[in-house]
Amino acid sequence: MVVTGKTLLRVSAAAAMASALALGTAGTAAAVGAPVERAIAPEADVSHHGHVSLWGSGLGVWVVSQNSGPSDLPGATVRLRVSVPLAGRQELPGQCLQADRRTVLCRTGPLRADGSQPRQLALELQLQGRPAEVVVRIDTVWNGDVTDRNSANSEHEVLAPATGDEYVF
Repeated sequence: MVVTGKTLLRVSAAAAMASALALGTAGTAAAVGAPVERAIAPEADVSHHGHVSLWGSGLGVWVVSQNSGPSDLPGATVRLRVSVPLAGRQELPGQCLQADRRTVLCRTGPLRADGSQPRQLALELQLQGRPAEVVVRIDTVWNGDVTDRNSANSEHEVLAPATGDEYVF
């Protein structure tokens, strides 16, 4: 089967129409071939810093989240993943929930673009058994649908031996 330029044009025009209708241009259909208006996502720079500490079966996680802008955020969701399963149900602060046997999700609340309202989180998690070490991964799983071009300050992986010492990220 030979595809002509005319056929390709029809497929492209149909795709453009479908895109325009899916995006919704203020309730009107866009003309075929007309540029489709798209909103530019706001940008922010969410960061997470803190430390973890492992002793016996207890894992302490302290996180400070903030935003260096340029846009304010209605909030972000911090994901904490551990390499050792959590011991059953955990007692967690109201802004956190246990997603599965190794994952806890916590919302930060609003984060101002100037970094003036950092949000603090302190957790004491109970792990299965008494591991000699644990790997903790901290990252942002949701950030108010903004673009964050600097994930280096919001994605961390920390190895914490069972010494009771604080390992900083």
